Parts: sequence; structure tokens; C-alpha cells
Amino acid sequence: MERYDIAIIGTGPAGLSAAITAVIRKKRVVLFGSRSLSDKVEKAHTIQNYLGLPSISGQNLQKAFLRHLDEMQIAVTEERVTLVYPMGDYFALQTATNAMYEAESVILATGVVQGKPYAGEEQFLGRGVSYCATCDAPLYRGKTTAVIASNPKEEAEAEFLAEYAEKVYYFPQYDGEVHVADGIEVVHDKPVSVCGDTQVGTLETEQGSYAVDGVFILREAVAPGQLLPGLQTEGGHVKVDRALQTNVPGCFACGDLTGRPYQYIKSAGEGNVAALSAAAYLDGKRRAHKA
Repeated sequence: MERYDIAIIGTGPAGLSAAITAVIRKKRVVLFGSRSLSDKVEKAHTIQNYLGLPSISGQNLQKAFLRHLDEMQIAVTEERVTLVYPMGDYFALQTATNAMYEAESVILATGVVQGKPYAGEEQFLGRGVSYCATCDAPLYRGKTTAVIASNPKEEAEAEFLAEYAEKVYYFPQYDGEVHVADGIEVVHDKPVSVCGDTQVGTLETEQGSYAVDGVFILREAVAPGQLLPGLQTEGGHVKVDRALQTNVPGCFACGDLTGRPYQYIKSAGEGNVAALSAAAYLDGKRRAHKA
């Protein structure tokens, strides 16, 4: 398996800036996100404080970002990273399609994850709570499961899960029609908590209770403390030092993820700093190995 120097998670201004700086520093980079880049940027009406680009629309700034990526031949790997495992000398990254990647360092640039965890979600993570149906569906063969979905893209995940599970409850947390295969029970209700003893046993909602063996919580992005176990967070933000190093050696964070102010130019600047710090970390490791 190819091992990258730096894995960057996020394609907002912070992640893109980090990728560009890392490539300039001649590091092998894998950039996870979407070619659509950032909805937050694209939907901005007018941005007045981005240095050198006065009164630029979000759409035009987005186009400029894409041109810069293309000119530097930086590809976007359109995968959603669901877990990052520190492996000592490197990191293993698992995606929603159950693909695995390896990198010597990681830069988190995922933005602020909206919404608080459900009660019991963190307690039962790995004991019935999962963020990836493609990864864990075979563990629920013949069992009863629930899928809490943040957008219509998760309908395909629920259908894949139904190939293994005997029963699938689907809780859409979005507006519009739901299109899932026959046999999947669509429940228009708001989940409140995940309950059980040593394993998940029920999903409690505003209107009822459902006996389940597993709960798949499928969000656009995973909260940083759940993405990388052991990562120190505070108030929904990742704790970093001046070099944007987290408490996990080799892992850096930048942009809105590190706290206010939520500004595009601040995010881009932090992406630059995070990439320089990651490059210095890697160069230091290699010097130490040669000594």
C-alpha cells in the first residue's frame, strides 16, 4: 500500500491551502473531500476581506481555488474519511467505502461539525454505534439496525445494510421524499438517545422506542474527537498550539475546526501553517532516523 507523507481531510480554504503548501514543500499528499469544494464558500454573496481579491463572490473564489488546484495538479480523493487510527509511525485512514489509506502525518481541516452527539452515541461507539454502513454491515447479518441519515446520499448506504440485516429502520433527518428499497422501514421521527447495557439495545426517539442491535449515524462529517480517538477537543473545536499541532504527534488541525473567528482568510493562513508544521515534523523524523 502506498504511504503518503501527508493526508489532508477537508477541501475548504484551510485544506486547500495546506495541500498547496505541502506540494510546494515536495511532500506526497492525499487530499480528501469533494471537487465541489466548500458549500460555505460557494454560497457566500460577497467576500470583502480576502487579501488581493476585494468584493469577490463566493462562486468566483471557489473557481479560483479550483484553478489553483488544477494548475498544481493536485487531485481530490472524493472519499469521506470515517476513522483515523494512529499506528505509531504512521496513520491509517478508513473511508466510508471501507478503503484504507496510510500517511505519516495528518492535517484535519474538516470545518465545524454542526450538531451535538446523541445521548449514548459516544458511550456505545464500537459497541453498536457505527459511522459507516459499508464498513460494518457484515457484522449485523440477521440483526435489527437503525440508520440515522443526514442527507439523501445515505439511502444507498441503508440499502447496502439491508443486504445483511434482517430489519432496517431508516430515520431521514432531511426534507424531501425518501427513496429506499422495499423492506426498509422509513420512520419520520427524531432520534434522541442510544441506550443499552454493554451493547446497543434500543434507539429512543421523540415519539417511541425501537429495539435494535446497531445504530448507524451517517453525517456529512464526523466530529473530530470521534474521527480520531484520543484527540483533545474543547467546545467542539480541536485544541492546537501555535504550530497547529494537536495532542496526537503528527496530527495537525486548521481552519474553523480550531475555533473562531470563522473567516476564509484565517482558514487559508492556518492551512499554510499546518502544512509547514507537518513538513517540519516529517523532516525531523527523517533526520532522526538517519542519525
